[in-house]
Amino acid sequence: MTPPLALDRDVAYRAVQGRDPRFDGRLFVAVRSTGIYCRPSCPSRTPRPENCQFHTTAAACVAAGFRACRRCRPDALPGSREWDLDADLAGRALRRIGDGAVDVDGVAGLAAALHVSERHLHRVVVAQVGATPGQLARTRRAQVARLLVEQTTWPMADVAFAAGFSSVRQFNDVMRAEFGAPPSTLRPGPSRRGPAAGGHPAPEAGAATVTLRLRHAAPYDGDAFVAHVAARAVPGLEEARVDPGRAGSVRRVVPARGGDALVELTPGERHLTATLTVPDIADVPRLVGRLRHWADLDAEPARVGAVLAQDPLLEPLVTRRPGLRVPGTVDPGELALRTVLGQQVSVAAARTLTGRLVAAAGAPTPHGLLRFPEPAEVAAMGVDGLRALGLTGARATTLAHLAAVLADGLDLGPGADRAVARAALAAVPGIGPWTVEYVALRAMGDPDAFPAHDLVLRQALGGVTAAEAVRRAESWRPWRGYAAQHLWTSRSTLEDA
Repeated sequence: MTPPLALDRDVAYRAVQGRDPRFDGRLFVAVRSTGIYCRPSCPSRTPRPENCQFHTTAAACVAAGFRACRRCRPDALPGSREWDLDADLAGRALRRIGDGAVDVDGVAGLAAALHVSERHLHRVVVAQVGATPGQLARTRRAQVARLLVEQTTWPMADVAFAAGFSSVRQFNDVMRAEFGAPPSTLRPGPSRRGPAAGGHPAPEAGAATVTLRLRHAAPYDGDAFVAHVAARAVPGLEEARVDPGRAGSVRRVVPARGGDALVELTPGERHLTATLTVPDIADVPRLVGRLRHWADLDAEPARVGAVLAQDPLLEPLVTRRPGLRVPGTVDPGELALRTVLGQQVSVAAARTLTGRLVAAAGAPTPHGLLRFPEPAEVAAMGVDGLRALGLTGARATTLAHLAAVLADGLDLGPGADRAVARAALAAVPGIGPWTVEYVALRAMGDPDAFPAHDLVLRQALGGVTAAEAVRRAESWRPWRGYAAQHLWTSRSTLEDA
């Protein structure tokens, strides 16, 4: 049995007594007398303090022998950005596990990617999280499986395969351990399943179209997310619908292991609706993780707002847009290349240059949209080929160098070693602090990244220098990235963010 989390029990128990939703997703209470774990806001009777264990992950609760409460559904919570704050080994491991690294390469592959032994990785993660990397990956698969069980009519064997289980028997065993019931009993009747799951036929030959409801902590500023994408949407690559008075949506192709997947996102008050057309149903879990990163669904708006609202400059901005998120990306390499294309030009100009690159090197897909070119394809164009798109010689050289570094394997995703990635980016000729921090914010998902050299940010702070902006933002840690997003949005300059 893994050890319970070492934290301030009094603070944790007060959160449970007060049914405080601010701790949901960050804290789980496991009750010895019932064998069940809950979210702090569970409406059930408050357990006695001596019966409580506290953990930071659902996997740690399962590893300790507890199953999920059927009333408060702690397994259905959005993720937490708690581990995004940590650049250490455990934080990087959790982010990679969330991106499906263990499903692809196993725990041994995860350890190799992190440049540590499997034994050392196991020891560090258990000490900090209370569960092994394998247990964390199993819980992630079980949560995706339950999403598919509840929101589709797929046969259980297809659900098991799509969620990453190696056999139906393993699927049944893990689901019983996680939820205390066989998976078939978790499927609601048609009246409860909702319209999003109603018409999905069983997938044929691995391909499928499925619509899922991805939860997030309220509030969520869906209009701002759609506006951000719409301002940057490249014709042929992305589509964004912005209708006053109606929910907007965004649509694009996302590279997946089985081929090119088509995704459409429609933000809502309680969840984001994601329609996925995938060439292989095994791609669903990793795509869900990428979409959560793109739309920043794991943000904790109450926690972020509590810090930022202490600043008189930010307080009215947070009050006006309490659900503002930091849009990420579905492809870190693409984000980095597009950031270079946007250096020192307007968003409209960057969109034009990106459109030329996509037209020249993007690949057609069965979905009527183009796929952004791979870094190796951009590098193969050479400086002269990139200059033909209208880039300056210096910008073309930077883009070609960056594409080559990315093609060689530079990791800029959420599980990257941020210090190493920042240093590698800064070493590329033509890439300065603004580009490094912007990529760290949107591609790596560092919530404390702060592009202090950004002109709009410095204007919003009264025309200060970059050094003065850094000093001014010190009190916003560890959420300086969210502060930047509020300042960009408040200036009505999403085009320049």
